[in-house]
Amino acid sequence: MAASLLGLILSLFFAVSFGAKELTNASVWQAVTAYDPALPAHQIIRELRLPRVLGAALLGAAFAVAGALMQGVTRNPLADPGILGINSGAMLAVALSFAFFPNLPYAGMIALAFGGAVCSTLIIYLLASSVPGGLTPLRLTVAGSVVAALLGSLCEGIAIYYELSQDLAFWYAGGAAGVKWMHLKLLLPVILAALLFTVPLARSVSLLSLGEETASGLGIRTGRVRVLAMATAVLLAGASVSAVGPVGFVGLVVPHMARKLIGGDYRLILPLSALLGALLLVLADLAARTVNPPRELALGVMVAMIGVPFFLYLARQERSGL
Repeated sequence: MAASLLGLILSLFFAVSFGAKELTNASVWQAVTAYDPALPAHQIIRELRLPRVLGAALLGAAFAVAGALMQGVTRNPLADPGILGINSGAMLAVALSFAFFPNLPYAGMIALAFGGAVCSTLIIYLLASSVPGGLTPLRLTVAGSVVAALLGSLCEGIAIYYELSQDLAFWYAGGAAGVKWMHLKLLLPVILAALLFTVPLARSVSLLSLGEETASGLGIRTGRVRVLAMATAVLLAGASVSAVGPVGFVGLVVPHMARKLIGGDYRLILPLSALLGALLLVLADLAARTVNPPRELALGVMVAMIGVPFFLYLARQERSGL
């Protein structure tokens, strides 16, 4: 945990210091401690890099904790807001807001993204549990993939019909370039409240991850815990998608890394996932900015380069259990 926190602090420093324009460490320090709006270097750091880097850290933590909660309550090692279609619901809601409510305030976009994520989650659960035998990890994954494909197609159709392709293209691939201080002021209280809410929930999620019968035998109200955990995950994923787009695989990869490092107790998995998710997205955003300057790669592409091989590895490892 301490090493992850130290790594996150160092990554934040490097992400603010490096970019398309070279800046000295002294300029970075002065921009943070003694901001002078007349200096271009200070403006770059204070108005562009700082909100972007802090946003990447905050949203990386949100995606990772959302994935950890979903894996815990569904007992599905492949659970992730992107793979299970939750990101696609939020993505469709944002596309609809671009098409029909172009002047919608950012707070309204967050609410729409959350509503879209809730709707897609309900559809996925209904599809996965409506067949004989009930809900299983495989059915949940298949239903999520089907819903994600459907909603993604609808989003592309809306973009083409309303000529939004250029506006949605980079957002669809994922990127933290558009995160500003005004976005952070709205996102920070929402995401922090959701993350803090997971603290009293963590013990119940740990027991639920051992199996429904075990959790019920220990006095856990499994239905209530599942609803609260999924609602929190949906809120975290929906708010994050509204800011950086449907960045996938953070919620898949990071919780597995946390479990390998720290064990199966979600009282430790959730905070470590938050730290590792923040670290991963900050480094991915830094790589997206610096691999081919001054051009910028999509953040989702950088994360997918790690996430896709890991997903295939997990699918192979868990196929007998599914």
